[in-house]
Amino acid sequence: MDQADNIPPELAGRWQPGVVLKRDVFSTVERGRFAAQDGEQHAVLRRLDTVPWWSFPLALHLFRRERKALAAANDLDAGPKLLYGGERYLVRSFIDGVALHIAKPQGERAYFRSAIALLFRLHRARITHNDLAKEQNWLRGADGRAYVTDFQLAICFKRRSKLFRLAAYEDLRHLLKHKRKYCKEALTATERRILAKKSLPTRIWMATGKKVYYAIARGIFNFTDREGGGPRFVQDAGVIAGRLKAHPQVRDAAVVAFPKRREGAGLYAFVESTGVAEDELRDFVAQQLGRERVPEAVQVVDALPRNANGEVRNEILQLVAMNQLEPVDSLARSDEERALIGRIVAGRRNFHDRFSMRVKG
Repeated sequence: MDQADNIPPELAGRWQPGVVLKRDVFSTVERGRFAAQDGEQHAVLRRLDTVPWWSFPLALHLFRRERKALAAANDLDAGPKLLYGGERYLVRSFIDGVALHIAKPQGERAYFRSAIALLFRLHRARITHNDLAKEQNWLRGADGRAYVTDFQLAICFKRRSKLFRLAAYEDLRHLLKHKRKYCKEALTATERRILAKKSLPTRIWMATGKKVYYAIARGIFNFTDREGGGPRFVQDAGVIAGRLKAHPQVRDAAVVAFPKRREGAGLYAFVESTGVAEDELRDFVAQQLGRERVPEAVQVVDALPRNANGEVRNEILQLVAMNQLEPVDSLARSDEERALIGRIVAGRRNFHDRFSMRVKG
């Protein structure tokens, strides 16, 4: 029995597994359904039962921090609710939304107003998140509001100490960096001053500790999480896309990550071409890169969705690859693009998410 179907005894009868979202040396994260007190609902399970012994002490420390912070923030409407918190397993509610780097809320002032209000609620409760520089830890909910997730580095302070104020300041500064990227015109004068001034501990960390952190995390733990895609996305996606573009019948290609049913992240290649078989493209990649680096899913499309600058809209392809289809239609900017996206959705290759969202209509 594989990990995705191995239900913890203490959750037997309550947890129904769906798809593995992430697996690393600190935990395995799955999406599925959980029988909570108010009924069955979509949920996310973090489990430590397959963590190696050498990383278990740190994994347990991070797990306990998340469990404590989720419990403290349960009534703040800031992120997922803690539905179950054991010694090796925790279940949190699933938020219907997409990560910031996929949603790309360009010019959405209301989203960033809700994000700032969210931080104020957390900070009034003396909770700091401490990992908000990552866009994948910010969600844009289906209701258009901001939510945060992944509380493994969060701290619950007993009082509003100087350390708390520094951590809260950095939470806000990281949010404002995202606001500057997606809604720069809405920045206030005060927010611009905050962006221009890193705290002293942050300046020291950037100059010293951050380099050590990357050396340990990436060198020893082989831990990479760029855009939530994991090490394979970081190491292989660009190489595979380059190889596909070298095929004489391929006009363009984009490679994104998606959660696999049993093994964590996989790669999904969207290839803009006509008259080339997907098996031929697999063989073309394997000839130079090896069969083990061939993407799990290859889909030939007549055109890739692009923005006004001609850049591929990877956020749309990411949602299709993840089978998270409900937000896709709202991202279309014209009837022509909506029709193109519809053709891509109709021909998608990933049907392995047991609880995938279906496109409306």
